[in-house]
Amino acid sequence: MNQFPRVSCDSLVALAPKTKGGRTIFAKNSDRPAAECQPLARAAAADHARGERLRCQYVEIEQVAHTHALIGARPAWLWGLEHGLNEHGVAIGNHTIFTRDPVAEVGLLGMDLVRLGLERGATAAAAVEVLIELIERHGQGGSGYCDTTWPYHNSFLVADRQEAFVLEASASRWALKRVRDAASASNQTTIGTDWERLGHDTIEHAIAKDWWPQPTGVRFDFAAAYRCTDTAPPVISSGRYATTCRALAGGAVDLRDVMRVMRDHYDGGDVYVPGATPDDERYFSVCMHADPVGTTTASMVVELGGAATDSVGAEPPPVYWAALTNPCVAPYLPLFVEAELPAELARGGADAAAGGAWWRFKALLTEVEKDFVRRAPYVRAFWRDFEDPLLGETATAVAALGNGGHHRARQQSAFVAEVWRRASLALDDLTARVARL
Repeated sequence: MNQFPRVSCDSLVALAPKTKGGRTIFAKNSDRPAAECQPLARAAAADHARGERLRCQYVEIEQVAHTHALIGARPAWLWGLEHGLNEHGVAIGNHTIFTRDPVAEVGLLGMDLVRLGLERGATAAAAVEVLIELIERHGQGGSGYCDTTWPYHNSFLVADRQEAFVLEASASRWALKRVRDAASASNQTTIGTDWERLGHDTIEHAIAKDWWPQPTGVRFDFAAAYRCTDTAPPVISSGRYATTCRALAGGAVDLRDVMRVMRDHYDGGDVYVPGATPDDERYFSVCMHADPVGTTTASMVVELGGAATDSVGAEPPPVYWAALTNPCVAPYLPLFVEAELPAELARGGADAAAGGAWWRFKALLTEVEKDFVRRAPYVRAFWRDFEDPLLGETATAVAALGNGGHHRARQQSAFVAEVWRRASLALDDLTARVARL
């Protein structure tokens, strides 16, 4: 097995009853080419004129009257987002999946759809309807990579504080499943007979293609009919998907638990499995280091909300915890949709000359990977000492913030700026230390 498509990404969601603090938790690792910069992006809410058009990556579509504020991560060359959070507490992440339908040369990218869902959906259910309408009208297509022509189909995990959904799409056909308490997603179709809704001709199309027999009274199995394992063998995603499923199958989880899963190297190990090859699912970990197949270039963990309220009974704002590059060697930093984004976190381009925080974390990762077995545990311990008190400090700061408006936004912005100042100094110190190890 010598050739693999470039594919990765893992997401999970635990609804409030499945979390220790009673707040829904959503997470995604974005796996992309190892040297593809993925800065953070923030967009304000906006009103738009009637008849206005919107240019996505490859196609132009109708703009809507109002778009919601959001924060997310995007490959530097793309308009769309790999994952993100909007002002109403909706989170979305996408994943490449492989189906039997051909992919169009032109259409909406999965990253276009993530951003559009966040801009247009004030709830998870509304965002799902946005995605379905756009997929049916415009289809999926266009290359998801700047250096090669390789389009792909997508699945999406969509959540808000109260509910979550898995949407899997093959060309313009789709299956939708509601999440009961927790779910994860990777680079494979996971909706079998447990779908709640299907696209209008999803079954008929599968029958016409001889992917599914004529109706016999057996419930339609979306994965059995549409999944393709010729392009991407199951080994690419099977281990990663099993890891996230196991993590959610036990007791309730909290932020630390979820961050640990997103940093996972083969069930919690700090190093690569000795001798693992691309034929072994252990070669592909949730925190990916498998270029050119995929390397984690951004990670997000966010508490969307739930039963917890502040001292005046208001729901605390969601905290967007962002890690740049592989989260095994980077801290999760707290951000907010309302807060100004430090300029260095939003800066990035095709190479390090563009500057920005992503390339600085990439420089640290490069040093670590020169001797990963020895250096990675040292780096993890360093960031653990930085991150652990920050979790408590952020919880305290969130509880003390106002009830909204410009005052809260200013408080959030000041807090975020101070955390980044400390993280920036720590990053310089750590990179110098690692280079001397």
